[in-house]
Amino acid sequence: MKGRMGLTSWPDAGRRPAVDSNRGAPPREGVSMAATSDSLQRGMVAPDFALPGTDGRSWRYADAAGPAGLVVMFICNHCPYVKAVVERIVRDAGALREAGVGAVAISSNDAVAYPEDSFDSMQAFAQRHGFDFPYLYDASQQVARAYGAACTPDFFGFDRERLLQYRGRLDASGRLPGTSNTRRELYEAMLQVARTGRGPDVQNPSIGCSIKWKA
Repeated sequence: MKGRMGLTSWPDAGRRPAVDSNRGAPPREGVSMAATSDSLQRGMVAPDFALPGTDGRSWRYADAAGPAGLVVMFICNHCPYVKAVVERIVRDAGALREAGVGAVAISSNDAVAYPEDSFDSMQAFAQRHGFDFPYLYDASQQVARAYGAACTPDFFGFDRERLLQYRGRLDASGRLPGTSNTRRELYEAMLQVARTGRGPDVQNPSIGCSIKWKA
């Protein structure tokens, strides 16, 4: 896989995910935790991957990318933050595809510890929510580590040259229902990337359940 090359880090780019004991999905021990994505590292080269999809085929980065870029999102089935926004993820992925930006979702959670995130459950989740983009299983968790994924959902927006231009949230709703006035931050940012090749200067971190790493 390609490493992080030519990085231009924003302030706090190296900070670790924050933990909030009052938000997020409870892990098995019953402790509630949430994490936020790290800051943008503009210019990070997208690591390649070869992962199985719920559609029965294997996918690489180039297979999922559109002519104007790709959104790589780390999600899972059980996280309430993902469940709260999944319909809007599907909506915005479809709208971005019309602008030439592809989308791919990856689940990297430990499915032994969290059976709801198993591959079979991923297939059911994708079908239930009408995914029209690939949903891939990162069983080794190597892809999540290569990207530096911290939470679900966690969004990485790359330009046509596979350079990172967006590391932010879908919108401001968190795990609450969105409204008609909720600004579509990911969608707007990736439209800008498609048109100008550069993401916005102001980006807000995504918040969600922490990645469930294997012991």
